[in-house]
Amino acid sequence: MKDYRNLLSDLITKYQKRVDFLSIRLENSEGTNIALRNGAVETLSEGISLGGQVRACYKGGWGFATFNDLSQLTERVEEAIAFARIIGDDETTLAPVEAVEVSCQLPLTGTNPRLIPLGDKKALCDHYYQILKNYHSAINSASVTYYDAQQEIILATSEGSMIQQSWIDSEMRFSAIAQKTNQVQTGRETTGTRKAYEDLTNLDQQVESASKRAVNALSLPPVKGGKYPVVIDPILTGLFVHEAFGHLSEADMAYENPDLLEVMTMGRKFGGEFLQIFDGAMPEGHRGSYYYDDEGTKATTTQLIKDGVLVGRLHSRETAGKLGEKPTGNARCLNYHYPPIVRMTNTWIGRGETPVKDLFSNISEGVYASNWLGGMTNGEMFTFSAGEAWMIRDGHIAEPVKNVTLSGNVFKTLAQISAIGDDFYWDESGGCGKGGQSGLAVGCAGPSLRIENVVIGGDHSD
Repeated sequence: MKDYRNLLSDLITKYQKRVDFLSIRLENSEGTNIALRNGAVETLSEGISLGGQVRACYKGGWGFATFNDLSQLTERVEEAIAFARIIGDDETTLAPVEAVEVSCQLPLTGTNPRLIPLGDKKALCDHYYQILKNYHSAINSASVTYYDAQQEIILATSEGSMIQQSWIDSEMRFSAIAQKTNQVQTGRETTGTRKAYEDLTNLDQQVESASKRAVNALSLPPVKGGKYPVVIDPILTGLFVHEAFGHLSEADMAYENPDLLEVMTMGRKFGGEFLQIFDGAMPEGHRGSYYYDDEGTKATTTQLIKDGVLVGRLHSRETAGKLGEKPTGNARCLNYHYPPIVRMTNTWIGRGETPVKDLFSNISEGVYASNWLGGMTNGEMFTFSAGEAWMIRDGHIAEPVKNVTLSGNVFKTLAQISAIGDDFYWDESGGCGKGGQSGLAVGCAGPSLRIENVVIGGDHSD
């Protein structure tokens, strides 16, 4: 990849005066994909790709072109510039960042999965499939997927940055479906890492739990729908803060939507003084961690909510410039086929001070929800399905129940967080989707939460 740096630098020098901003991002990647369903191989592939993207901005208009043939690079640069000059009719507003020349690699703590033979990865998937399928005769369908990738990026900009950055990312997903007569229940588990292949081995207990939850749910009573005080575990907290609040913090959503910008006004109070929410790629070792984003902005940690009050949002250079705020290093693209857009990195709620057992105190009837099965958001509204749930009776965890969905308005729900636990857990299973770019690696984290008056879906019959 070092051989390409001079090529990119020469092209930037040749063309930079024709536009207000010009960047070329070259990407070299290789990876493995394996998918097993009901014992059959659906996917077994190793891939290598070399390609890139050109972005040009002129009078506020953006031109974008991609290439996978370096002999076409000059034409793609001219194409992106031509697009930008046709579209641009305003002014280019990009928040300033420091130009840097740097080469960096996210550290590994163990074996690079690219050094593991394909046969060994397939054998690992087979092993986990057998655990899923053989747990119980009620399991009628099971699937395992494996993915790893090594990406090396060179980013050159007309402002003088030349950034070379590389990382490894790996993920496994497990699903089990149990059936009894006309009843069907699903259990899922996902894990990921940017640190070592070993993080994907020795997962027998976690994998088995997917089948165990699916089978157990067949004989559980459904929760009775209604409003309850709810305690959620750290995994659901991470999902909630990412899906329900994180996307609303992405500044491209706000500056394109005046109504949302008004709702997300700096200084507005959303929760209690104990509520702290953060996002950032700076913390090392997580799925959303890196040193520089795909515009060359240095990674940061951004506090979004401080003492219950909105104090920050996530930016690209353009959104930061248009809103008069500082760039946060949150411009990311899935790969060279897509332009960078504002995306979360690692998103978390800060640890609280309430002992976890005290979160259940004084709850005569409530719900304890753990892990996740699925979820969706629509603006301010969210709905999440818990992987496991129990009733809370007289301050204690009681009988397990199924079909527990939590729904509500994110702002009202933040205000109804009444206590934050003193535990904390990072969930590295996240694959985020936005703007057609699905599967972007992110980290989520948080402590257990107690939330009042949550709408719980289930059996609404008397």
